Amino acid sequence: MTVVAPAALAAGTESDAPTSSRRPGGRPGIPAALGLVPFAAYVLCFLALPTLLAVASGFVDDDGSFTLANLAALGDPVILQTFANSAWLSALTAVVGAVIGALACYALLGLEHGRIRSLVDAASGVLAQFGGVMLAFAFIATIGLQGLVTLWLRDTFDIDIFAEGAWIYGLPGLILPYVYFQVPLMIITFMPAMGALKPQWAEANLTLGGTRAGFWRHVGVPVLAPSFLASLLLLFANAFSSYATAAALASQGSQIVPLQIRTALTSETMLGRENLAGALALGMILVMAVTMWLYSIVQRRAARWQR
Repeated sequence: MTVVAPAALAAGTESDAPTSSRRPGGRPGIPAALGLVPFAAYVLCFLALPTLLAVASGFVDDDGSFTLANLAALGDPVILQTFANSAWLSALTAVVGAVIGALACYALLGLEHGRIRSLVDAASGVLAQFGGVMLAFAFIATIGLQGLVTLWLRDTFDIDIFAEGAWIYGLPGLILPYVYFQVPLMIITFMPAMGALKPQWAEANLTLGGTRAGFWRHVGVPVLAPSFLASLLLLFANAFSSYATAAALASQGSQIVPLQIRTALTSETMLGRENLAGALALGMILVMAVTMWLYSIVQRRAARWQR
């Protein structure tokens, strides 16, 4: 029969006590949820509260009384055409940017993590955020009415790209600038999915007598399709909510919803319609909410292949 000393028993009892509430240094641990406080405060002050105020303004009139007249204006043909223009521009630039970006990712897939790969990653991170006045000026200086490329084509090849009008300052003129920042955004979001393709899958395909085209048809494309669709939705949302580039380039007119909101807030000919901006913002939020909901669904499916 073994006799356990009281001191040893006490020591064993202390060592078996739960230590989850203590740090290695012996100090009580800080709840992990406290780490979310700065982010929660940021979201509340700069996202949730402004969104709530903007949407609420669409339900009141100039006197502060509740009204649905602003929401009824969403059925106006001009407003509906503005939403259609935004959806068309966003969808077109998202598809073009997604295809070009996916091809760039495929080209980078064969490169090791060297200087070229790092350079493309860094450039994509910068160019994806390059917009607003700087991007508008770059395109005006390049292909504007007196732009460098415009004059070169006109003087050298007698080609006038503005023979049908100054399209660069209208809705068609927003396509190239939007594609400019959509492509690097696609590279950033889609490259991790391309990198998740395991070399063993291609080797197994070749071992079983498969071809490169067969690998992409039966393995590569089905695996990458959810990630591609998720990136496509993200690009659509990015273009639909963009304002600065369009405001700087298309200074006249309100062809898309963000510019229509600007007109409702600043126009000198639409007095008393400031609250219409809140109704337009509500329409944009609904479109973005549906897009992000679809994105979350597709992203959950894509995440299964990136673990």
